[in-house]
Amino acid sequence: MLILLLALVSGAAGQPAARAAEPASVAPAAELSIRDAIVLGFIEGVTEFLPVSSTGHLIIANQILGLNSESNLADAAGRTIWYKRPTEKEPGVPMTVKLAADAYVVIIQFGAIAAVALLYWRAFRSMARGLTGADPAGLRLVKNLLIAFMPAAVVGLLFHDWIERHLFSIGAVVAAQVAGAIFMLYAERRQIQRAAKGGGRRQLADLGPRDAAMIGALQCVSLWPGTSRSMMAIVGGYFADLEARQAAEFSFLLGFVTLTAATAYKSLQSGPAMIAAFGWSHVLLGALVAAGAAALAVRSFVGFLNKFGLGLFVVYRLILALVLAIWFLI
Repeated sequence: MLILLLALVSGAAGQPAARAAEPASVAPAAELSIRDAIVLGFIEGVTEFLPVSSTGHLIIANQILGLNSESNLADAAGRTIWYKRPTEKEPGVPMTVKLAADAYVVIIQFGAIAAVALLYWRAFRSMARGLTGADPAGLRLVKNLLIAFMPAAVVGLLFHDWIERHLFSIGAVVAAQVAGAIFMLYAERRQIQRAAKGGGRRQLADLGPRDAAMIGALQCVSLWPGTSRSMMAIVGGYFADLEARQAAEFSFLLGFVTLTAATAYKSLQSGPAMIAAFGWSHVLLGALVAAGAAALAVRSFVGFLNKFGLGLFVVYRLILALVLAIWFLI
């Protein structure tokens, strides 16, 4: 609950007075405070590779921090900042505080991506050598990561707008947290039973294309905010009979591929408008905080998973869902 409390305390401290006095239609393009950038960067970094859903936590944080306003943003000259510029056929979509915040929390994932690249540089070196034909295991890992990445990439592109319209809400996050907790509990019990029978011993090098495709199919479910991409990848690794450590590491590497694609796409789509709204310094600060938090989370999570399994995360998700339901819905 530390992450939720951090956002709640930050929100309770109050937003700058200028925000309360803003007109409803046009707001200044400086909605994000240094405190907001640090809080969002910390939440992104800690939750991105844990089975608790970074997107779900960031949706909650944006609401608590008051970054869900639909007021349009303008630059210093009073000109509208466009999320999607008008064309002859389309009227265009002005950049709002909410749209800018949604883009921000995706783009600062570059920090979490960098953390994984540094921590798992040996795996990336092996994959690079595999592409040159010098490391067969590295080449198999590359192929498996691409197979696991493709299903969610295709579904995400096809249903991106629908997901943002219908699933980016507190209610959807609460439902996904509960459903994910139940699914994790089933997977954890299954893993324990298989380990008792001598299963759960495979290594990443043993993973086949069919296993990777199964993990990729599970990744599609994680497009529902609150489910958790890393949780689905870890559970998929369990179903593929990987050790807990190996399942977590495959999740981290798959996250690198997925996050790189998602962050690059979002940066090209709305990065310039988001920077015009929030400024470069806030983006760099958020990414830096996310990198440090992700490095700490990744380094500690593997050992924790080996020792305690997913059980405590099941409890965390259920408690979080209950608190959110009481706080926002009831």
